[in-house]
Amino acid sequence: MAELIRRYPDNVAGSFYVDDSCIDCNMCRVTAPHHFERNDGGRYTYVKKQPENEAEWALSQQALDECPVNSIGCTVAAVGV
Repeated sequence: MAELIRRYPDNVAGSFYVDDSCIDCNMCRVTAPHHFERNDGGRYTYVKKQPENEAEWALSQQALDECPVNSIGCTVAAVGV
């Protein structure tokens, strides 16, 4: 499970974040490419844009659910954009 205290500083402020357990697998960038971006130097992913509507929230949540190492976290439990 992602830990808020371990989130990357690259993450934009908001509910979704990626922490330092990211293995750079690319899954979230494929699932929600407008919301996740790769830090090429550090070889990890971070949240570049928070969801702004239900469809975007659903894609970000899907990325969280499918992350193989649970490095994506969310500070709220339900859709609340």
